[in-house]
Amino acid sequence: MKKNLIFIFYLLAGIIFGSLLANLCANIPILSWLSYSGGIGFAANDPACLDLIIIKLYFGFWMGVSVAQILCVGIAIFLYNRSRIR
Repeated sequence: MKKNLIFIFYLLAGIIFGSLLANLCANIPILSWLSYSGGIGFAANDPACLDLIIIKLYFGFWMGVSVAQILCVGIAIFLYNRSRIR
């Protein structure tokens, strides 16, 4: 259980640090490739609606992924493997 929580912490730290790095490098010409991103998801602009008269439920999912996030998540997994609790 403790290993799983530490692994999730490393992943979240990698995602957050990668997002921050992508935003910081967006305006630097030599490092702007780190901020290149693409999106994964469905119905982000027009989500599916389930109208039950009393309540309306909207379903949609969108996730943006940048090069910096991919690199930072890779580094986080590497660091997790190097510092694994045995």
